[in-house]
Amino acid sequence: MDRTAAVSRETSETAIDLTLDVDGDGDARVDTGIGFFDHMLTAFAKHGLFDLTVECDGDLHVDDHHTVEDVAIVLGEAFDEALGDKRGIRRFADRRVPLDEAVASVVVDVSGRPSFHFEGEFSQERVGEFTSHMGKHFARSLATNAGLTLHAEVTGENAHHEVEALFKGLARTLDDATRLDERRSDTPSTKGDL
Repeated sequence: MDRTAAVSRETSETAIDLTLDVDGDGDARVDTGIGFFDHMLTAFAKHGLFDLTVECDGDLHVDDHHTVEDVAIVLGEAFDEALGDKRGIRRFADRRVPLDEAVASVVVDVSGRPSFHFEGEFSQERVGEFTSHMGKHFARSLATNAGLTLHAEVTGENAHHEVEALFKGLARTLDDATRLDERRSDTPSTKGDL
């Protein structure tokens, strides 16, 4: 089963080319123009065992919002495309991921019904050129465009650790939920469709 996708998006704010292999080795090649965001996407790929390439030319002279949001939109679309009818996936997963004093909790249902709930605050406004609250916005945009029900919570004292724990939690949870269950050949829903 080929669970890959290539998605491009071009607007007046960003131009993005992204490829995703859900069943990869964790290899990443990322260039968004925001160093910390590149670090987060690389960690996302590594800890989810997703092969990921991202090339984004965004309007960083404005701020980081459009770049982070649009990459999340395209990544969500890529997950949705790569998973297809979601036949055989585990569907549900939850993880708690620590990073020093910070902890992120992520619960996901690959349901086809976008819903997002978040609790917590980021302790500092920025990490490098990345606005900390864009971590929450990334998760929301990813959930909306991948068709995920996603609940996330973050606690800690250092925004770098808090955001990184969130990205790693997203990765590990999505890896778990999208894995194929050898006992299942159907779509995991009593409706027969997700």
